[in-house]
Amino acid sequence: MQKHWATLAIILGLWLPLGSAHTTEPGPTDPALAAKLGADSRGMRQYVLVILKSGSRRVPEGQERIDMFKGHFANMERLAKEQKLVAAGPFSNEENWRGMFIFAVPGISEAEALVATDPVIQSGEMVAEYHQLYASAALMALNEIHDKISPR
Repeated sequence: MQKHWATLAIILGLWLPLGSAHTTEPGPTDPALAAKLGADSRGMRQYVLVILKSGSRRVPEGQERIDMFKGHFANMERLAKEQKLVAAGPFSNEENWRGMFIFAVPGISEAEALVATDPVIQSGEMVAEYHQLYASAALMALNEIHDKISPR
């Protein structure tokens, strides 16, 4: 009888460490939301951060500049509705850094194509610098939340 207990102890002694070493990463608490937002197993996803800097050509004050910025804002609104642009905003205290975009695209080439549609880039008023960004997939909900809290 003692031999059986010893054998069982050896088997359990070998099996328990292997079982505890094989742990799985916990999944999202809301798998449907994670899937909707494109989250990976960590709740993160790939984006491209674009830094907009002053370009070589400042469009002079007047109708051309007014129209350029109207087009800039319309373009951002279109890209946000397409769920490509998840965040944007100006920098207020940097000399040459004018603003930033965060695009929900996997690579820089896709972001370059989207930025090329912006009148401030087309005019030379601004130039773009691109960076891969790995951040929370919750950013994908930002525009929906912003629509609920901004004036109409």
